[in-house]
Amino acid sequence: MTKKPQTSKEAAEKVVKNIRRKTRQTYSAEEKIRIVLAGLRGEESISV
Repeated sequence: MTKKPQTSKEAAEKVVKNIRRKTRQTYSAEEKIRIVLAGLRGEESISV
């Protein structure tokens, strides 16, 4: 089995995903609830 060489686009997407994963913001349980409630009230957009 030989590996298919990655295209530069696939490699770039992989790098971006790794950066996003490592820099993802962490929220406490209370903050998550606050964000969801604000989204349900329509105060904030819940789309990412």
